[in-house]
Amino acid sequence: MTTYLKPFTFNNGVSIRNRVVMAPMTTYSANADDTVSDAEITYYRERSYGVGAVITACAYVIPNGKGFPGQISAHSDEYISSLKRIADAIHDGGAKAILQIYHGGRQAVRDLVPNGDVVSASETVAADGGVARALTVEEIEEIVVAFGETTRRAIEAGFDGVEIHGANTYLLQQFFSGFTNKRTDRYGGSVEKRMTFLLEIIDHVNRAKAQYADDQFIVGYRFSPEEPEEDGITLDETVQLVDRLADEKLDYLHMSLGDFRSEARRYSGEKENRITILKRVIDGRVPFIGVGSIYSPEDAKEAMEAGADLIALGRELLIEPHWVEKVAAGEPVITEMDMDRDNNIPESLMNMMKRNVGWVPGVK
Repeated sequence: MTTYLKPFTFNNGVSIRNRVVMAPMTTYSANADDTVSDAEITYYRERSYGVGAVITACAYVIPNGKGFPGQISAHSDEYISSLKRIADAIHDGGAKAILQIYHGGRQAVRDLVPNGDVVSASETVAADGGVARALTVEEIEEIVVAFGETTRRAIEAGFDGVEIHGANTYLLQQFFSGFTNKRTDRYGGSVEKRMTFLLEIIDHVNRAKAQYADDQFIVGYRFSPEEPEEDGITLDETVQLVDRLADEKLDYLHMSLGDFRSEARRYSGEKENRITILKRVIDGRVPFIGVGSIYSPEDAKEAMEAGADLIALGRELLIEPHWVEKVAAGEPVITEMDMDRDNNIPESLMNMMKRNVGWVPGVK
């Protein structure tokens, strides 16, 4: 049997039926009150029958963290019933359900956050070109607590785990990046100090796990390896981050990449595949999920050989929702979107794909 189709057991003893997970992708499709929509429920259920786990689109943990229109919320207990609908839909197909939790930081949509108050690690340029102000220490502590409270809600909603979203230029990455973090207190300065915020969040998430769940509850962390800006994150800094995270109470690390074959942009070592470099740093301490432009069974095999313990499929599961079942049965899979086929993709997500031609192969 192909390695990625074999069952996998995490260090905490939780087993999943194979090593393929659904990558988190924003759907832009929540209801007006930020509860999950029927279209999203159908979308998740459709893709839960083959993969080992489904990682949801990110849910914001506090009102000023909303980064997209049509985004689900997990910031108060009134959303537990909405979250439960997602977990139940994923469980219908036999997959583990993992809720991705986050704060948008300077990427938040000004019109969608209280008083248009966009925040970040330091005063910096917001996504809309305006100003994102620096968070106070008290506000930072409030956000840290919010991640723990959101974890409790995920547990009460029946999720099997949470993924802390520290990637894609959102708030946790903004604290780790020297480009956006110019603080001079305990949250800024050296690489180690720029880890403080995210390490405090990991601690509070694990406190919630210890109080409300058991060892079977999965806690993962997603990160982006590099930034293009001169003062941005380098792979050397990410090596330090990953080395530290591998010793934290985490059940997996998940690198966010557009293409799993990509090589380091700025790195003091030999030019290699980023997955291969970081897998060597992790050195078996924690499972490592690889992602990015995995469409065919050959791509999946190559990503595993590069160093991934598990692989995440995103765009390919939009194209081919039952990829795992078809590959396991030896049936061919398509790797370009058939626009005449109903894949139960929410309308707002499909419209985004059409506006960004090239992101998903075959979308016109």
